[in-house]
Amino acid sequence: MTALISNNADIAFMGSESSIYVYNEGKEDYVINFAQLTQRAGNFLIGRTNEEFNWENVRGKTIVGGRPGGMPQMVLEYILKKNNINPYEDVEVITNIDFTATAGSFIGGTGDYTAEFEPSASKIENEGKGYVVASLGVESGMVPYTSYMAEKSYIKANPETIQKFTNAIYKAQIWVDEHTPEEISEVIAPQFKDTEMDLLIKIVQRYKDQDTWRKDPYFEKAGLDLLQNILDSAGELSKEVEYDKIITTEFAEEAIKNIE
Repeated sequence: MTALISNNADIAFMGSESSIYVYNEGKEDYVINFAQLTQRAGNFLIGRTNEEFNWENVRGKTIVGGRPGGMPQMVLEYILKKNNINPYEDVEVITNIDFTATAGSFIGGTGDYTAEFEPSASKIENEGKGYVVASLGVESGMVPYTSYMAEKSYIKANPETIQKFTNAIYKAQIWVDEHTPEEISEVIAPQFKDTEMDLLIKIVQRYKDQDTWRKDPYFEKAGLDLLQNILDSAGELSKEVEYDKIITTEFAEEAIKNIE
């Protein structure tokens, strides 16, 4: 977002909640989401045993979480509250460990559970140090976790660029939907040089199974409503933002209509 609003980038890919914060800060040339990519959180709850899990299991236990106010942590707290478990009262949540160090900290003995993204989740399982017991993406629902966005002025001045970019994203979404985890993993492997192919395939399969990626770039109102509920539950929403203020679907609609 810093790169975008300082004109060091024309288009940015990030958590959709960022556009809400910018709009509520009163920026005149605010940021608009034009193509959604993921529709679920991509992290998982890891336990120390391969248990028959339900959320009551975490009561009285300790979870290694994310940083306060960050989307991973807010989603975790939202799920806990949805299951009638009060964070920091019914369960201890550790929020002062660096994002890159949570998996190592859990393996080293900290906490009863940890919330991890891939590939850390699968690596912990492969090492026999823990087990995926729940998907935070499935538990939280269809959240517009990541999207492409640009400043209002840029979209207005460069509609052809935005359209071509959205078309490209949609073609990629179609390709991912129509290809196997093995085929996808072979294509993306150069971006994940430290991840073995069998592990990469397992990760892609897991994300495909739970519909992590949208099949088109259309940003639905229901997704924004849920996102704002999560922010509000975490005390991070100063004011609800209207859907048509920070979302445009015209480019997604055009892509869907013209690309097969």
